[in-house]
Amino acid sequence: MVTGDPQPTAGSTGIGGGDASRPWADLASGYEQARSREDSLDRLVEWPAQRDLLGDVTGLSVLDAGCGNGAKVAQLVQDGAVASVGVDISDSFITETPQGLELLQGDLSDLAAVPRLAGRRFDRILFLQSFGYATDPVHALSTARSMLTDDGFVLLTRTQPVRYAIERSEENGTTLGEEYFSTSTFSYRHRNWDEGVTLTKRPYTMADLLNTFSTAGMWVETTVEPQMSREVGERFPHKQAVMDKYLGILMFKLRPLLAQPRPGGSVHT
Repeated sequence: MVTGDPQPTAGSTGIGGGDASRPWADLASGYEQARSREDSLDRLVEWPAQRDLLGDVTGLSVLDAGCGNGAKVAQLVQDGAVASVGVDISDSFITETPQGLELLQGDLSDLAAVPRLAGRRFDRILFLQSFGYATDPVHALSTARSMLTDDGFVLLTRTQPVRYAIERSEENGTTLGEEYFSTSTFSYRHRNWDEGVTLTKRPYTMADLLNTFSTAGMWVETTVEPQMSREVGERFPHKQAVMDKYLGILMFKLRPLLAQPRPGGSVHT
């Protein structure tokens, strides 16, 4: 994976803003170490909110696309999920997996090509901060849509796009609006996980995200912007400061358009 000056991967700058450098294999271990810290925003804010949106998973099958080491989907299996799978391009998986969970090395950009997924359907498909690494976001989400059961949904989370605009406006001496609506790729070293890895990203707006979902045949049932509780914020004021400045993440509960209800209960087709 890329540790120097990255070159864009074909298709990586489509709607939704894929990560052009595709550096996850290099970042995976650093991410897991950061996530395990007591003051990790994932532990304090993101995972609790994700878990709440998923609700009761007893008897449901889960596919975690871009699962990292697989710890989250393993917890869901421990909570009652069955016949579940975690897929990640790295192979740094947890060594002990509960019965009913498979961890597979593969690319979330083309889930249909991942061995052992052919013909399978899932009640819940997760893209937890992994969707930005998709080479073609619409294709990745369309493929996930085809793998859902009739009453299934996708839980997808992405960094609030304003965050990147704030960082670039400060660095470049530009306005927030200029950077938010910019379509130029930008590169940066990931200071929190591994400074040796350079990421190249295409900016995206809220409109980009929503258009990606609709083009892939999905509609938004629920959107959540989780915040830190007052108690937790007082315990970790440095993390509250990050949330206050950069707004956190966006969480979307997505369903296939064919399952969209009309007013009165009929189904939109």
